[in-house]
Amino acid sequence: MSAAAPFAQRLWLYQAERFPVFRHGLLIAAFGGSAPCLSALLRGPGELPSLHAVLASIACLFLFFFQLRVADEHKDADDDRKYRPERPVPRGLVTLKELRYLGFGAAAVQAILVATLYLPLLAFLALVWVWMVLMTAEFFVPVWLRARPVLYMVSHMIVMPLIDLFATATDWLPAGVEPRGAFGVALGAFLLLSFCNGAAIEIARKSWAPEDERDGVETYSRLWGAHKAGLVAATIMFAGLACAALVHALSGAPIVFLVLLMLGAGVGVGAAYVYAAKATRAAAKRLENFSGLWVLASYMCLGVLPMGLRLWTG
Repeated sequence: MSAAAPFAQRLWLYQAERFPVFRHGLLIAAFGGSAPCLSALLRGPGELPSLHAVLASIACLFLFFFQLRVADEHKDADDDRKYRPERPVPRGLVTLKELRYLGFGAAAVQAILVATLYLPLLAFLALVWVWMVLMTAEFFVPVWLRARPVLYMVSHMIVMPLIDLFATATDWLPAGVEPRGAFGVALGAFLLLSFCNGAAIEIARKSWAPEDERDGVETYSRLWGAHKAGLVAATIMFAGLACAALVHALSGAPIVFLVLLMLGAGVGVGAAYVYAAKATRAAAKRLENFSGLWVLASYMCLGVLPMGLRLWTG
């Protein structure tokens, strides 16, 4: 598509390539909906999140992930021009300036949604923004950080529990609940789960078959070798299951949701072991897909489905 095409058409093609709305939408909605629902479950029997909180959480999280994509476009601009010229920004489909405007526009929408829900939530929103700015600047030590890939991933994955903290706070902060005792333990485990989930997806999507490796593209399969990358992904998903099991126990949800959590994790871990045994293109794709399935299952079974059951049974 020509760069002279209408912006709406160019933006639609951009999202299809770099931020596919329909592919990521369900997972983001599950994440955004799970957090306030779980918070309400933890607050006690009969407690419900407000519809405003759920909608604000889902909308803000969707915009957070879009802003992370915009941040990546700026952070990786030089490498993309050199090694990935087929991507939308280096080939001129959209410009970094246009994406910045969209990112700032998204921030304005987030601020309005949060201010109309509960004004003190703006502090949690700002915390996520600040971390994203630091990520984009690579914490002002880009060369040092890129030379340490594991630390690089950890520093960037911290944004996940910060986003999760904001999302849960859409319920517990307006309700006047302090994150202490069992509530605080469950909240902490849920934040750690979000870190594990983000890391699992990140490693899975960057674990490739040997024939797909490209110069200038950093992957965990190249950094560690495919066997180790698969084992690390499996370990992280297993750690995520441990966190999810603790959250489930403290939430008082029916045992069926724990069984579903175990099945979801089993599928993801199994795909990781298959990839570790033989890193074919099909195994790499299954690892990416099934790790996403595990993440979706974890959020659905910890917040969305138990809250749906509470509403259904009155």
